[in-house]
Amino acid sequence: MSVINLDEVRNLSTDEQTSWIFDFYSIALKRNVDSSIKYKYGQQTYDFDEGVMFFIAPKQVFSVETEGDYKLSGWMLLIHPDFLWQNPLAKSIKQYDFFSYSANEALHLSDKEETTIVNIFQSIRQEYLSNIDKFSQPLIIAQLEVLLNYSDRFYHRQFITRKIFNHKILNRLEEILKDYFNQDSLIESGLPTVQNIAKELNVSPNYLSGLLKTLTGQSTQQHIHEKLIEKAKEKLSTTNLSVSEIAYTLGFEHSQSFSKLFKTKTSFSPLEYRRSFN
Repeated sequence: MSVINLDEVRNLSTDEQTSWIFDFYSIALKRNVDSSIKYKYGQQTYDFDEGVMFFIAPKQVFSVETEGDYKLSGWMLLIHPDFLWQNPLAKSIKQYDFFSYSANEALHLSDKEETTIVNIFQSIRQEYLSNIDKFSQPLIIAQLEVLLNYSDRFYHRQFITRKIFNHKILNRLEEILKDYFNQDSLIESGLPTVQNIAKELNVSPNYLSGLLKTLTGQSTQQHIHEKLIEKAKEKLSTTNLSVSEIAYTLGFEHSQSFSKLFKTKTSFSPLEYRRSFN
């Protein structure tokens, strides 16, 4: 593992896009990012401003595109998965969804938050530059876990505070789901998936679910099911279609799957719900 103070890195130079696939985790805090520098994670460009963090998991593609010389400022922490071997964090690090965020999903920090993060970077660096003993690795991993937990907290804060951006996503989600369930294509395409919805919104599936969980208490899948049940109730109460026909129009291959989901969400079978209107 390594901690890099980017202010100590000499000027870099490139006239084209350069891409890497890391074998390790990368956690970076970039300050004063030149607007001419474009960072990409996968195929999407990061939404950068001053004091912004981003997280890259092993085997992910990361790219920088710029012209001429450029200077970096900030901090970078690099951790190979082997460094976490035999520690619970080796498994639990995969539960932090921000390692799979992509488009416009970098973490924006307040001055106070940035100070907290930088202090942890510096503490880790101080520990691994000291004489190595049996306490070095567990102490570094403990501080890494604190860094990840603060980052998780700050992402949830960002979901709440970036109201205009997030409400636009929520409004667009409602429009997309409304369009899905108001057309006949469900018969051919089946139910909308979390991946398809996220792609239309230009965010990653994990970011979308994290955002919705924070703002509404429901995951993307739960939002899809909620709209599905609303449409099913409408058809059960206003049409003479059979349960099998309704299931088919809503994208289900088997009516049993539809009936099971409907009862789970409403405590009624579709027929019991229909009879309540008679």
